[in-house]
Amino acid sequence: MSACHVWMKVLTILLLATEPIALLIFIGGSFSPGRLLCAYATFWISLGLSITAYRLSPFHPLAEFPGPAVDKVTKLRGLWIASLGHQHRSFKKLHDKYGSYVRTGPNEISIIDVAAVTQILNTGGLDKGRSYESGRHSSIPPTIISLSGEAHTAKRRVWNRSMTSAALREYDTLIMNRASQLVSRLGDQDGRIDLVAWFDFFTLDLMDSVGDLKPFAMAKTASTIGSHIPWIIPTLHLFPHVGRIIQEFNDFGRGLAVRRIKQGAVHTKDLWYHLADEAGLEKEKPTLESSAADGIVAIVAASDTTASTLSSLMWFLMSNPELYQRVQVELDGVYPEGADPLDVSQHDQLVFLSACINETLRLHPPVPSIGTRCVPLNSSGRNIAGRFLPRGTSVYTPPYSLHRNPDYFFPHPDHFVPDRWLPGSNFEKHATSAFIPFSLGPANCVGQKLAKREILVAISILLKSFSLRFADGFDSEAWPGHIQDFFISTRGSLQVNLTRRHDHV
Repeated sequence: MSACHVWMKVLTILLLATEPIALLIFIGGSFSPGRLLCAYATFWISLGLSITAYRLSPFHPLAEFPGPAVDKVTKLRGLWIASLGHQHRSFKKLHDKYGSYVRTGPNEISIIDVAAVTQILNTGGLDKGRSYESGRHSSIPPTIISLSGEAHTAKRRVWNRSMTSAALREYDTLIMNRASQLVSRLGDQDGRIDLVAWFDFFTLDLMDSVGDLKPFAMAKTASTIGSHIPWIIPTLHLFPHVGRIIQEFNDFGRGLAVRRIKQGAVHTKDLWYHLADEAGLEKEKPTLESSAADGIVAIVAASDTTASTLSSLMWFLMSNPELYQRVQVELDGVYPEGADPLDVSQHDQLVFLSACINETLRLHPPVPSIGTRCVPLNSSGRNIAGRFLPRGTSVYTPPYSLHRNPDYFFPHPDHFVPDRWLPGSNFEKHATSAFIPFSLGPANCVGQKLAKREILVAISILLKSFSLRFADGFDSEAWPGHIQDFFISTRGSLQVNLTRRHDHV
């Protein structure tokens, strides 16, 4: 935010605080505490009523979009729902009731019309909203998540090199080693485990990241708050507890960057090799601070989202034994007795498992709501899919709601039906253009190929090694209700029993 904008906000606050006093002086008469209190009450009540009337009136620029009256007036309800992690389910209920376009705030809408979503997210679409900045301390350089335009293109160029086919092959050894380690450690457990925790360990180990993970939760919550009341973003770091936790998170990423830069690439060109431009391909080498910021993004993008998908995939399979059996039969056919389940060259034969992964990403996208995009304030507004959006409008394009829209996936849009992804499937509606678990356009998830590779490796060796079922007494049906949307999703404990299938793995 520019200094001019900061001073404008300060001036506005001063005017709102002093206007009742000025009004009392203008009216004249005695200047008592009682009259002062009455002046403030009258002023604020009148101001609140006039704002409410305008936001509910047909004269508001977003008056044509339906939505709950309380959301048209204030963001407080939305903020409360988001703070509980229920934003994705709330959006779904609103879209079920009001349709593809819903007004979710005084100057905010949520859209699940695929034509509009494509236009918003693709090249030439809307800029990223300020919520993308909410977890970043002012001392930390902008990351690929928050950057737009040419700056994003330059940063994306570095990230793209880290995700080429050649680069992914360099990571295979690390992925296979960590997957083998996961199976080995699981084999040492006493039957009942929390699968969510072990998937978290697996994906964090892939980033060679161990330590206190409390900063992750606060960083997620800050992002959620910022998406609903972006004006608070510049002040988030002024709250001692919030500022300290976010700074700890950023320091954690910087520590990883420092450690990795000091030790250099070991035996392979890892992710840091590309992000720090150790090959010297960029005109300007990334700074330590920039590499540290990228490290924070890598931790979240390459660990939390993958662990989330792995957890949901296993929940869906264990909840549907016949589908679990189909995956097992496919794996046993592709990797017969004596074959190496870590052989990534066989992944293209795992057709049904890949369909299950896609269906998991459809129903439980790892980023359920995505951050807001914004119609630029310096524009005259934008026409999106035939509808006019005034300047300053914040726009959500929530994948969780879009993926369950019966206009694009039918029948059974809310059910786990992986066959819809198989070649030659004949579902009434199966619009892959409405499938955006990794977003789309120039700002889509650069690590999606790596994530799918990790998932295929982990599930292949896990199901070749063990038979899994829900633990006795575990309420498996309630598990999806514990998934929370804090920009990326968090999930509750997934208690399972596992028994070994093969001793050679």
